Amino acid sequence: MPVPDENGRPVVLVLRALKLGDLLVAVPALHALRRAYPEHRLLYAAQGWLEDAVALVGGFELLPTHGLDVPIALEPGQVEVAVNLHGRGPESDSRLEALKPGRVIGHASDRRPGPAWKDHIHERERWARLLQWHGIGADPADFRLNPPPVRTDRPAATVIHPGAAYASRLWPEARFAKVAAELAESGHDVVFTGSLGERPRAVRVAALAGLGEERVLAGKQSLGSFAALVAESRLLVSADTGAAHLATAYRRPSVVLFGPAPPEEWGPPPGPHAVLTKAQSRRGDTFAGDPDPALLGVEVDEVLGAVQHLGLLSSPPSTAAAPVPGDPVLQRHDPR
Repeated sequence: MPVPDENGRPVVLVLRALKLGDLLVAVPALHALRRAYPEHRLLYAAQGWLEDAVALVGGFELLPTHGLDVPIALEPGQVEVAVNLHGRGPESDSRLEALKPGRVIGHASDRRPGPAWKDHIHERERWARLLQWHGIGADPADFRLNPPPVRTDRPAATVIHPGAAYASRLWPEARFAKVAAELAESGHDVVFTGSLGERPRAVRVAALAGLGEERVLAGKQSLGSFAALVAESRLLVSADTGAAHLATAYRRPSVVLFGPAPPEEWGPPPGPHAVLTKAQSRRGDTFAGDPDPALLGVEVDEVLGAVQHLGLLSSPPSTAAAPVPGDPVLQRHDPR
């Protein structure tokens, strides 16, 4: 019999010990669990640096968990319901089963029933579908975050986020710089963001764009401050990163460049977003040491054309042309 916490509340534990984007595509499932278990203590097991973002989901506490290489820091018998949003493999299953929960919610395995894993579906749909199979109503479109508790000191900034977790997602610095320079010339308040480790890249992009280092916010913001910046931004330009998912969550205009991952599985929903990729060139190796050809196939003029299509650039530069039907670029746009 699971033991309630010190306040008498039974515990629901969600395992998804991954990165920011992984958290944000799981938000519909997290909202569904919050509705299904309103009297429970809700824990989200992931890396500690995500605490500010978990707070924006609402109702969940972060349980610091460094991937699957360490046991989850709970005693067996403390968890009533364990939810595997990490994956479908034996490692994640074993970490949850070691807690001896009263119930495990996960995909089908040789240990328990559940929905079969389905390839080539969007991540928001995947985790909503999992909960639906287990009798919990979930809506993949329920992806919005709570407003950040702080306001940004750079409202209506255009955010250029040139970094990414993997080299396969790194669009060339010179191209980011050309986009930034053009947008700054047209009146955008351009800033450059990223983690502390990504700051050197952001500094180089700013320098190539002819913009001062005072515009480089990379490495100087908490995750909460970064979320506030994106939530009040005029525009975000980035690769397929957590930054792009924040723009989705706050319905801010974005241009997102996709490489190894297909946008049909990780991209934004319909809204003020443009998705650029060259699907026919996709190699699909997330851990490659160089940018995916699907990313390298996207040119500066296409990014600027997408910004114009979103209504945020009065006229494209002489070299730019908005994407046209038939071009291997996936566009989503909603002017509302």
